[in-house]
Amino acid sequence: MKKTDLEKLQGLRLKPPPGAAGAPGQFGKNPPQHPSRREQREVDRAAGLVPFAVKLNEELVAKLHELAKGREGGLNEVVAELLEKGLGSKAK
Repeated sequence: MKKTDLEKLQGLRLKPPPGAAGAPGQFGKNPPQHPSRREQREVDRAAGLVPFAVKLNEELVAKLHELAKGREGGLNEVVAELLEKGLGSKAK
């Protein structure tokens, strides 16, 4: 047997056999089931949400995070509320 064949066989022993499942409950009994990114985009699209990226000053972002800490909706809800207030007051 060649040395390369021996190395291949030793490497195969290290891998789990095909179809073998991982350790169940390794990171907890019932890990939270999060939708994949694609599924999350579909859920957001169905709700009428559109991704909107902006660049803001660090101090302003820190203030937004402070406002969002106690809120249930998080940062998205705080920013949406502030934008509606700001745009609503200028529209009048």
